[in-house]
Amino acid sequence: MANKLSFEEKYDVIVRRDTTYAGIFFVGVKTTGIFCRPGCTARTPKAKNVSFYDTSHEAIVNGFRPCKVCRPLDELGATPDYIQKILDELEAHPYRRLKDWDLRQRGVEPSQIRRWFKKHHNMTFQAYQRLYRINGAFTKISNGESITHTAYDIGFESISGFNDSFKSTFDHSPSQEKGKTVIHLVRFTTPIGPMFGGATATGVCLTEFTDRPMLETEFKDLKKRLNAVILPGENDHLQQLQQELAEYFEGKRKLFTVPLHTPGSAFSQSVWQLLQTIPFGSTRTYKEQAEKLGKPKAIRAVGRANGLNKIAILIPCHRVLGSNGELVGYGGGMGRKKWLLDHERKHSLGT
Repeated sequence: MANKLSFEEKYDVIVRRDTTYAGIFFVGVKTTGIFCRPGCTARTPKAKNVSFYDTSHEAIVNGFRPCKVCRPLDELGATPDYIQKILDELEAHPYRRLKDWDLRQRGVEPSQIRRWFKKHHNMTFQAYQRLYRINGAFTKISNGESITHTAYDIGFESISGFNDSFKSTFDHSPSQEKGKTVIHLVRFTTPIGPMFGGATATGVCLTEFTDRPMLETEFKDLKKRLNAVILPGENDHLQQLQQELAEYFEGKRKLFTVPLHTPGSAFSQSVWQLLQTIPFGSTRTYKEQAEKLGKPKAIRAVGRANGLNKIAILIPCHRVLGSNGELVGYGGGMGRKKWLLDHERKHSLGT
């Protein structure tokens, strides 16, 4: 296993503002007396003026106070209370349409919620609401309700407006909706960054950190392979996923039981199934994985299949190392890979 990051490597992380190391270590700035997360957008301090700490507690003990920009004591990637209240309202009344005036009546500035949704969901709040309503429409039509009744029931003022919104989401009209799969998508927080979870009626098909560079590509691949549309919303599998991941990060869970839905080639399927046999707290090399598959020369192919895994942590590709035991190749970022391995090693020993 690779040693801990050097001072130079950590400083390079904060210069690049690499959010994949958020929660992995903290940065104390001697000239200001504050400490930050690695991805903080505040002005980058000079190397001679920083100290690094593994925990926020260590930074506080050494006399640093939390940064007001990145707020390192807050839950990483947490949804602000004022936005969570709005989301709870939409969940209770999915067909309610909240306009700027409605938001102001609730003490929420529309520009604030717009910026938050654009940053964390890559869409405006109004687009999120529209998708949430379309999600309900899909369910109603799938259950046999008429298009006209559904359109007016969920708040559209005309059939043509409903048809246009439906078609822009599903790439076809409501009358052609049969056969489409819905992937429900939720955003949730973890100690090492926010994640997206996606699930069909069959099982979980996606768990990824929200800053993964290939996330859009994964969404497109899932939609193509499953003839699906991705919409915000919950289902039983996603609720179980969040519960089991919370227990994992608390060190209370070593095995996952939530059903999975993993479309892919036969070879990729075999690689992903083998990944799930690597015990909690253990690692293997790509070479060992290839040998266990009976394909000792397929090391690179195994590596590519690992990279195509869309269900991080549950299908534990972070437990695979390079030939010399070095940390290589993790879509969530090398800092997170090391954190996950250290976390599992610690809890496998019962410490």
